Amino acid sequence: MGKLNGKTVFITGASRGIGREIALRCARDGANIVVAAKTVEPHARLPGTVGSVAAEVEAAGGHALALQLDVREDASVQAAVAQAAAHFGGIDILLNNASAIQLSGTLETPLRRFDLMLGVNTRGTFACAQACIPHLLKAVNPHILTLSPPLSMQARWFKEHTAYTISKFGMSMCTLGMAAEFADRGIAVNSLWPRTTIATAAIEVNFPAAIYKASRHPAIVADAAYAIFCRDSRANTGNFYIDEAVLREEGVSDFEQYAVTPGTRLYTDLFLEE
Repeated sequence: MGKLNGKTVFITGASRGIGREIALRCARDGANIVVAAKTVEPHARLPGTVGSVAAEVEAAGGHALALQLDVREDASVQAAVAQAAAHFGGIDILLNNASAIQLSGTLETPLRRFDLMLGVNTRGTFACAQACIPHLLKAVNPHILTLSPPLSMQARWFKEHTAYTISKFGMSMCTLGMAAEFADRGIAVNSLWPRTTIATAAIEVNFPAAIYKASRHPAIVADAAYAIFCRDSRANTGNFYIDEAVLREEGVSDFEQYAVTPGTRLYTDLFLEE
């Protein structure tokens, strides 16, 4: 078993995409995975439920607890975290992966979508961290990792989709603030963002097909997240990590293995310079 054997990882938005991939990567070490997401019944267009991913986690060598969770519901967040901690005897890692996206301009963004993005992305990240921190403070090497971009107050990142950008930068501000707040108590609080677009349902639905083909598989983000979880929490906090850079630090040099279409020029993700 690997470095995360016996560690408990609470993952939001774990029913598909990057969340699922990170769950399976940690499961291969023998980790306990809390598969938390809204989807319990199969979706017409999107694969994956908390139950299906929990089964995959068990098959990969981990231990799973499947929980239906809407991170916008305070009582549900508190109850899910309490149930996870009781079931596995604590929580070592929180992965804030749940996210809502709509890349629309100001006049094209209904306020209900604004509320959804702020509620899931910014508020959900804060709520899950708030609920998990009392348990993380008891852990040996505790980590909070949030899937959000480096902060950059350039108008270009707001111009086309102000609401979405505010919500994602809100997640990153949670990283910035909480890292400083809990640095002397040993909790690592970091963000992770992919250098390229990642081949998930969100990219497939919100971007042209050519961008999907010029993306990388979620495995690259999972491998980077795993590497971060294995680092000393007291020495690695307050960072806005980029997946490729993390893996280069770990000695990885072959990135073609992650490409959806090997040899194709990759599409740089939002919020990053070319």
